[in-house]
Amino acid sequence: MLGYMNAEALEKTQAEGKVTFFSRSKNRLWTKGETSNNFLYVKELFVDCDNDTILIKADAVGPTCHTGSRSCFKTDFNQNFIFELENIINDRYENPVEGSYINKMRSKGLNKIAQKVGEEGVETVIAALAESEEELIGEASDLLFHLMFLLKEKGLSIQDIAKNLEKRHK
Repeated sequence: MLGYMNAEALEKTQAEGKVTFFSRSKNRLWTKGETSNNFLYVKELFVDCDNDTILIKADAVGPTCHTGSRSCFKTDFNQNFIFELENIINDRYENPVEGSYINKMRSKGLNKIAQKVGEEGVETVIAALAESEEELIGEASDLLFHLMFLLKEKGLSIQDIAKNLEKRHK
């Protein structure tokens, strides 16, 4: 993302380790994630040769853009659509839609949601062993969707899984 910093925002970013900008529209400092909890934690900070631009490498907690995207810049490929999908699932929980798939499955309970993850897992294995790449991608997509749905039902998120994978990687 691209944001504006004044000297005070830079000082706060360096002191707290969370990226803070100066909002010209709100006329105040704002720390990325202060309302969404999608913070940007500073890893490295670089100043350009003219001393007028700062590049911050950061660990992003969740999507960077307020729309749920990884980036505020639209490209043909959104590698973090998974975060957007998680937001859609969360929205379906907060604002149930009559007749929606998530609403129907939730009414059947946790056992049915978990069973669906198992079914999709088996279908993914079968597709990997005996079907086309396109069919494998379709089944893996179904599996991932239903796993995310199950995680939400259990009060967990993709972020919880990512943190655990990161911890295991160390």
